[in-house]
Amino acid sequence: MAVGDGVPGVALVVVGSEGIRASAAVGVADLSRALPMTTDTAMPWFSMTKIATATAAVRLADRRVLALDEPVLPMVPAMRLLRPADQASRITARHLLQHAGGLANPIPVSWVHPADAPGPDPDTFLQGLLAKHPKLRFEPGSRSSYSNLGTLILGAAMARASGSRFEDVARKEVLDSVGMTHTDFTFVEVVPAATGYHPARSPMRFLLPRWVRGETNGGWLGLRHFLLDGAAYGGLVGTAHDAARFLRMHLGDGELDGVRVIPPESAVEMRRITLDGKRYDLGLGWFRPAGARGADPPYVEHLGGGAGFFDVIRLYPTAGVGAAVMGNATKYDIDAVARLALAFA
Repeated sequence: MAVGDGVPGVALVVVGSEGIRASAAVGVADLSRALPMTTDTAMPWFSMTKIATATAAVRLADRRVLALDEPVLPMVPAMRLLRPADQASRITARHLLQHAGGLANPIPVSWVHPADAPGPDPDTFLQGLLAKHPKLRFEPGSRSSYSNLGTLILGAAMARASGSRFEDVARKEVLDSVGMTHTDFTFVEVVPAATGYHPARSPMRFLLPRWVRGETNGGWLGLRHFLLDGAAYGGLVGTAHDAARFLRMHLGDGELDGVRVIPPESAVEMRRITLDGKRYDLGLGWFRPAGARGADPPYVEHLGGGAGFFDVIRLYPTAGVGAAVMGNATKYDIDAVARLALAFA
Protein backbone atom coordinates (compact mmCIF):
# COMPACT_ATOMS: atom_id res chain seq x y z
CA MET A 1 0.00 0.00 0.00
CA ALA A 2 1.53 3.29 -1.08
CA VAL A 3 1.00 6.66 0.57
CA GLY A 4 1.78 9.66 -1.59
CA ASP A 5 1.26 13.34 -0.94
CA GLY A 6 -2.37 12.79 0.01
CA VAL A 7 -1.86 11.70 3.63
CA PRO A 8 1.10 11.48 6.02
CA GLY A 9 0.09 8.08 7.37
CA VAL A 10 -2.60 5.39 7.12
CA ALA A 11 -3.46 2.32 9.19
CA LEU A 12 -5.49 -0.55 7.69
CA VAL A 13 -6.84 -3.69 9.34
CA VAL A 14 -8.74 -6.28 7.27
CA VAL A 15 -10.90 -8.75 9.17
CA GLY A 16 -13.20 -11.70 8.80
CA SER A 17 -15.50 -12.73 11.62
CA GLU A 18 -12.83 -15.23 12.73
CA GLY A 19 -10.09 -12.66 13.18
CA ILE A 20 -7.59 -10.36 11.49
CA ARG A 21 -6.73 -11.37 7.93
CA ALA A 22 -4.25 -8.59 7.21
CA SER A 23 -2.97 -5.40 8.76
CA ALA A 24 -0.59 -2.70 7.65
CA ALA A 25 0.43 0.83 8.51
CA VAL A 26 2.45 3.15 6.30
CA GLY A 27 3.77 6.66 6.64
CA VAL A 28 4.06 8.66 9.83
CA ALA A 29 1.81 9.58 12.73
CA ASP A 30 3.76 12.78 13.39
CA LEU A 31 5.94 14.53 10.83
CA SER A 32 8.02 16.60 13.26
CA ARG A 33 8.97 13.59 15.38
CA ALA A 34 9.10 11.10 12.47
CA LEU A 35 6.82 8.88 14.58
CA PRO A 36 5.77 5.87 12.48
CA MET A 37 2.08 5.22 11.93
CA THR A 38 0.89 1.89 13.39
CA THR A 39 -2.42 0.09 13.71
CA ASP A 40 -2.15 0.82 17.46
CA THR A 41 -1.90 4.59 17.01
CA ALA A 42 -4.88 6.53 18.36
CA MET A 43 -6.83 8.88 16.12
CA PRO A 44 -10.21 10.62 16.44
CA TRP A 45 -13.09 8.58 15.09
CA PHE A 46 -15.22 11.64 14.31
CA SER A 47 -18.54 10.44 12.81
CA MET A 48 -17.41 6.82 12.79
CA THR A 49 -18.49 7.15 16.44
CA LYS A 50 -22.10 7.10 15.24
CA ILE A 51 -22.03 3.37 14.47
CA ALA A 52 -20.86 2.72 18.04
CA THR A 53 -23.68 4.97 19.29
CA ALA A 54 -26.12 3.03 17.11
CA THR A 55 -24.87 -0.29 18.48
CA ALA A 56 -25.30 0.95 22.05
CA ALA A 57 -28.83 2.11 21.21
CA VAL A 58 -29.71 -1.30 19.77
CA ARG A 59 -28.37 -3.02 22.90
CA LEU A 60 -30.57 -0.76 25.04
CA ALA A 61 -33.54 -1.47 22.79
CA ASP A 62 -32.98 -5.23 23.02
CA ARG A 63 -33.27 -4.92 26.82
CA ARG A 64 -36.28 -2.58 26.49
CA VAL A 65 -34.43 0.28 28.13
CA LEU A 66 -34.93 2.38 24.99
CA ALA A 67 -37.90 2.05 22.63
CA LEU A 68 -36.90 2.59 19.02
CA ASP A 69 -40.39 3.41 17.78
CA GLU A 70 -41.68 5.73 20.49
CA PRO A 71 -41.22 9.53 20.54
CA VAL A 72 -38.01 10.66 22.22
CA LEU A 73 -39.19 14.21 23.02
CA PRO A 74 -40.33 13.29 26.57
CA MET A 75 -36.72 12.30 27.34
CA VAL A 76 -35.05 15.30 25.69
CA PRO A 77 -36.51 18.62 26.92
CA ALA A 78 -34.40 20.65 24.44
CA MET A 79 -36.50 19.19 21.61
CA ARG A 80 -39.33 21.51 22.64
CA LEU A 81 -37.42 24.20 20.77
CA LEU A 82 -37.97 22.41 17.45
CA ARG A 83 -40.58 23.59 14.95
CA PRO A 84 -43.12 22.53 13.78
CA ALA A 85 -43.79 21.18 17.27
CA ASP A 86 -46.18 18.48 16.04
CA GLN A 87 -43.50 17.00 13.78
CA ALA A 88 -40.91 17.17 16.57
CA SER A 89 -43.27 15.22 18.81
CA ARG A 90 -43.22 12.31 16.33
CA ILE A 91 -39.43 11.85 16.10
CA THR A 92 -38.36 8.41 17.31
CA ALA A 93 -35.00 6.80 18.03
CA ARG A 94 -35.36 4.81 14.81
CA HIS A 95 -35.74 8.05 12.85
CA LEU A 96 -32.57 9.38 14.47
CA LEU A 97 -30.63 6.20 13.72
CA GLN A 98 -31.66 6.56 10.06
CA HIS A 99 -31.03 10.33 9.90
CA ALA A 100 -34.73 10.63 9.17
CA GLY A 101 -35.75 13.07 11.89
CA GLY A 102 -35.80 16.08 9.59
CA LEU A 103 -33.17 17.94 11.61
CA ALA A 104 -30.78 20.53 10.24
CA ASN A 105 -27.08 19.71 9.86
CA PRO A 106 -25.00 22.79 10.70
CA ILE A 107 -21.26 22.65 9.97
CA PRO A 108 -19.58 21.47 13.20
CA VAL A 109 -16.18 23.04 12.54
CA SER A 110 -16.09 24.95 15.86
CA TRP A 111 -17.55 22.16 18.01
CA VAL A 112 -14.18 21.34 19.57
CA HIS A 113 -12.23 21.95 22.77
CA PRO A 114 -8.59 21.32 23.77
CA ALA A 115 -7.90 17.70 24.66
CA ASP A 116 -6.68 18.71 28.12
CA ALA A 117 -9.73 20.87 28.93
CA PRO A 118 -13.31 19.91 29.86
CA GLY A 119 -15.97 20.08 27.20
CA PRO A 120 -19.32 21.87 27.49
CA ASP A 121 -22.21 20.49 29.47
CA PRO A 122 -23.94 18.17 26.97
CA ASP A 123 -27.49 19.33 27.73
CA THR A 124 -26.53 23.00 27.52
CA PHE A 125 -24.60 22.35 24.30
CA LEU A 126 -27.57 20.56 22.69
CA GLN A 127 -30.05 23.21 23.79
CA GLY A 128 -27.89 25.96 22.31
CA LEU A 129 -27.65 24.15 18.97
CA LEU A 130 -31.39 23.48 18.74
CA ALA A 131 -32.13 27.11 19.63
CA LYS A 132 -30.01 28.17 16.63
CA HIS A 133 -31.37 25.47 14.29
CA PRO A 134 -34.98 24.78 15.35
CA LYS A 135 -36.61 24.29 11.95
CA LEU A 136 -37.29 20.74 10.82
CA ARG A 137 -36.74 20.19 7.11
CA PHE A 138 -39.25 17.41 6.48
CA GLU A 139 -41.78 15.08 8.08
CA PRO A 140 -39.94 12.59 10.31
CA GLY A 141 -39.52 9.22 8.63
CA SER A 142 -40.34 10.45 5.13
CA ARG A 143 -36.74 10.46 3.90
CA SER A 144 -33.14 10.48 5.07
CA SER A 145 -30.81 13.47 5.35
CA TYR A 146 -27.62 13.29 7.41
CA SER A 147 -27.65 15.24 10.67
CA ASN A 148 -25.21 15.44 13.56
CA LEU A 149 -27.96 17.08 15.61
CA GLY A 150 -30.05 13.92 15.31
CA THR A 151 -27.33 11.78 16.84
CA LEU A 152 -26.81 14.29 19.65
CA ILE A 153 -30.53 14.02 20.43
CA LEU A 154 -30.27 10.22 20.34
CA GLY A 155 -27.35 10.33 22.77
CA ALA A 156 -29.35 12.53 25.14
CA ALA A 157 -32.30 10.12 24.97
CA MET A 158 -30.01 7.15 25.67
CA ALA A 159 -28.54 8.93 28.68
CA ARG A 160 -31.98 9.75 30.10
CA ALA A 161 -33.34 6.25 29.47
CA SER A 162 -30.38 4.58 31.18
CA GLY A 163 -29.89 7.11 33.97
CA SER A 164 -26.19 7.53 33.10
CA ARG A 165 -24.00 9.91 31.13
CA PHE A 166 -23.87 9.00 27.46
CA GLU A 167 -20.13 8.31 27.63
CA ASP A 168 -20.68 5.77 30.41
CA VAL A 169 -23.47 4.11 28.43
CA ALA A 170 -21.23 3.76 25.38
CA ARG A 171 -18.34 2.41 27.46
CA LYS A 172 -20.51 -0.22 29.10
CA GLU A 173 -22.55 -1.24 26.07
CA VAL A 174 -19.83 -1.15 23.40
CA LEU A 175 -16.25 -0.42 24.42
CA ASP A 176 -16.13 -2.80 27.38
CA SER A 177 -18.33 -5.44 25.75
CA VAL A 178 -16.17 -5.56 22.62
CA GLY A 179 -12.86 -5.27 24.46
CA MET A 180 -11.85 -1.95 22.91
CA THR A 181 -9.27 -1.11 25.58
CA HIS A 182 -7.45 1.57 23.56
CA THR A 183 -10.52 3.61 22.64
CA ASP A 184 -12.37 6.17 24.73
CA PHE A 185 -13.86 9.65 24.62
CA THR A 186 -10.44 11.07 25.37
CA PHE A 187 -6.83 10.33 24.49
CA VAL A 188 -5.74 7.27 26.46
CA GLU A 189 -2.39 8.09 28.11
CA VAL A 190 -0.67 4.76 27.37
CA VAL A 191 -1.60 4.83 23.67
CA PRO A 192 0.54 6.83 21.19
CA ALA A 193 -1.59 9.39 19.34
CA ALA A 194 -1.26 10.74 15.81
CA THR A 195 -1.11 14.39 14.87
CA GLY A 196 -3.76 15.48 12.42
CA TYR A 197 -2.77 17.34 9.26
CA HIS A 198 -4.58 19.76 6.97
CA PRO A 199 -3.18 21.27 3.74
CA ALA A 200 -1.24 24.36 4.85
CA ARG A 201 -2.49 26.52 1.98
CA SER A 202 -6.13 25.52 2.17
CA PRO A 203 -8.35 28.53 2.99
CA MET A 204 -10.46 26.18 5.12
CA ARG A 205 -7.74 26.34 7.78
CA PHE A 206 -9.06 29.76 8.75
CA LEU A 207 -12.33 28.17 9.82
CA LEU A 208 -10.48 26.32 12.56
CA PRO A 209 -10.14 27.91 16.02
CA ARG A 210 -6.74 29.59 16.25
CA TRP A 211 -5.61 27.45 19.19
CA VAL A 212 -6.01 24.28 17.07
CA ARG A 213 -3.44 25.38 14.48
CA GLY A 214 0.01 24.03 15.24
CA GLU A 215 3.30 23.77 13.34
CA THR A 216 3.64 23.80 9.56
CA ASN A 217 5.70 20.99 8.09
CA GLY A 218 6.21 21.08 4.34
CA GLY A 219 2.76 21.42 2.81
CA TRP A 220 0.99 20.36 5.99
CA LEU A 221 -0.48 22.30 8.89
CA GLY A 222 -0.29 20.19 12.04
CA LEU A 223 -3.22 20.38 14.45
CA ARG A 224 -3.01 20.35 18.23
CA HIS A 225 -4.92 17.56 19.94
CA PHE A 226 -8.58 18.37 20.42
CA LEU A 227 -11.80 16.61 21.37
CA LEU A 228 -15.25 17.11 19.91
CA ASP A 229 -18.10 18.75 21.78
CA GLY A 230 -20.96 16.26 21.81
CA ALA A 231 -19.67 12.73 22.39
CA ALA A 232 -22.48 10.79 20.72
CA TYR A 233 -21.99 12.12 17.20
CA GLY A 234 -18.21 11.98 16.97
CA GLY A 235 -16.31 11.88 20.25
CA LEU A 236 -14.40 8.60 20.22
CA VAL A 237 -10.61 8.47 19.94
CA GLY A 238 -8.99 5.10 19.33
CA THR A 239 -6.93 2.72 17.24
CA ALA A 240 -7.50 0.84 14.01
CA HIS A 241 -7.05 -2.44 15.90
CA ASP A 242 -9.91 -1.53 18.25
CA ALA A 243 -12.07 -0.48 15.30
CA ALA A 244 -11.29 -3.88 13.77
CA ARG A 245 -12.56 -5.66 16.91
CA PHE A 246 -15.81 -3.73 16.59
CA LEU A 247 -15.99 -4.64 12.91
CA ARG A 248 -15.39 -8.33 13.65
CA MET A 249 -18.30 -8.30 16.08
CA HIS A 250 -20.63 -6.99 13.39
CA LEU A 251 -19.29 -9.41 10.79
CA GLY A 252 -19.98 -12.17 13.31
CA ASP A 253 -23.63 -11.08 13.48
CA GLY A 254 -23.17 -9.61 16.93
CA GLU A 255 -20.75 -12.13 18.43
CA LEU A 256 -17.04 -11.75 19.13
CA ASP A 257 -14.71 -14.39 20.57
CA GLY A 258 -17.67 -16.39 21.85
CA VAL A 259 -19.31 -13.38 23.55
CA ARG A 260 -22.74 -12.30 22.33
CA VAL A 261 -22.90 -8.49 22.15
CA ILE A 262 -26.11 -8.02 20.16
CA PRO A 263 -28.58 -10.63 18.87
CA PRO A 264 -27.92 -11.84 15.32
CA GLU A 265 -31.25 -10.49 14.09
CA SER A 266 -30.32 -7.03 15.44
CA ALA A 267 -26.92 -7.11 13.72
CA VAL A 268 -28.60 -8.02 10.42
CA GLU A 269 -31.27 -5.34 10.87
CA MET A 270 -28.65 -2.68 11.52
CA ARG A 271 -27.04 -3.22 8.12
CA ARG A 272 -30.26 -3.78 6.15
CA ILE A 273 -30.77 -0.69 3.99
CA THR A 274 -34.39 0.43 4.28
CA LEU A 275 -34.35 4.16 3.60
CA ASP A 276 -32.79 5.92 0.62
CA GLY A 277 -31.27 9.36 0.88
CA LYS A 278 -29.61 11.87 -1.42
CA ARG A 279 -26.08 11.12 -0.14
CA TYR A 280 -26.52 7.97 1.94
CA ASP A 281 -29.00 5.10 2.11
CA LEU A 282 -29.58 4.06 5.71
CA GLY A 283 -30.01 1.00 7.83
CA LEU A 284 -29.88 1.43 11.61
CA GLY A 285 -26.61 3.30 11.84
CA TRP A 286 -24.81 1.64 8.94
CA PHE A 287 -25.14 3.39 5.59
CA ARG A 288 -24.38 2.86 1.93
CA PRO A 289 -23.28 5.78 -0.23
CA ALA A 290 -26.03 6.55 -2.71
CA GLY A 291 -23.46 6.24 -5.49
CA ALA A 292 -22.68 2.65 -4.42
CA ARG A 293 -26.18 1.21 -4.81
CA GLY A 294 -24.94 -1.12 -7.54
CA ALA A 295 -21.66 -2.07 -5.88
CA ASP A 296 -20.60 -5.70 -6.31
CA PRO A 297 -20.12 -7.04 -3.73
CA PRO A 298 -22.43 -4.73 -1.79
CA TYR A 299 -21.18 -3.01 1.31
CA VAL A 300 -22.22 -0.83 4.21
CA GLU A 301 -19.95 1.50 6.11
CA HIS A 302 -19.57 4.51 8.32
CA LEU A 303 -17.18 7.32 7.54
CA GLY A 304 -15.56 9.61 10.05
CA GLY A 305 -13.97 12.80 8.80
CA GLY A 306 -12.97 16.17 10.12
CA ALA A 307 -10.01 18.49 10.44
CA GLY A 308 -6.83 16.44 10.24
CA PHE A 309 -8.24 12.90 10.05
CA PHE A 310 -10.34 10.66 7.78
CA ASP A 311 -11.56 7.17 8.76
CA VAL A 312 -13.92 4.47 7.58
CA ILE A 313 -15.20 1.19 8.90
CA ARG A 314 -16.65 -0.92 6.06
CA LEU A 315 -18.47 -4.26 5.89
CA TYR A 316 -18.77 -6.51 2.83
CA PRO A 317 -21.35 -8.92 4.35
CA THR A 318 -21.69 -11.30 1.40
CA ALA A 319 -17.89 -11.56 1.09
CA GLY A 320 -17.45 -12.06 4.83
CA VAL A 321 -14.78 -9.40 5.08
CA GLY A 322 -14.38 -5.85 6.30
CA ALA A 323 -11.84 -3.06 6.66
CA ALA A 324 -11.02 -0.44 9.25
CA VAL A 325 -9.05 2.47 7.78
CA MET A 326 -7.69 5.44 9.73
CA GLY A 327 -5.45 8.20 8.40
CA ASN A 328 -4.15 11.56 9.61
CA ALA A 329 -5.17 13.92 6.81
CA THR A 330 -8.44 15.76 6.30
CA LYS A 331 -8.96 14.09 2.92
CA TYR A 332 -7.39 11.30 0.85
CA ASP A 333 -8.58 8.42 -1.34
CA ILE A 334 -9.95 6.36 1.53
CA ASP A 335 -12.20 4.28 -0.75
CA ALA A 336 -9.18 2.85 -2.57
CA VAL A 337 -7.67 1.75 0.75
CA ALA A 338 -10.92 0.20 2.01
CA ARG A 339 -11.34 -1.77 -1.22
CA LEU A 340 -8.09 -3.61 -0.43
CA ALA A 341 -10.17 -5.77 1.91
CA LEU A 342 -11.59 -7.62 -1.09
CA ALA A 343 -8.16 -9.09 -1.82
CA PHE A 344 -8.58 -11.09 1.40
CA ALA A 345 -12.17 -12.21 0.92
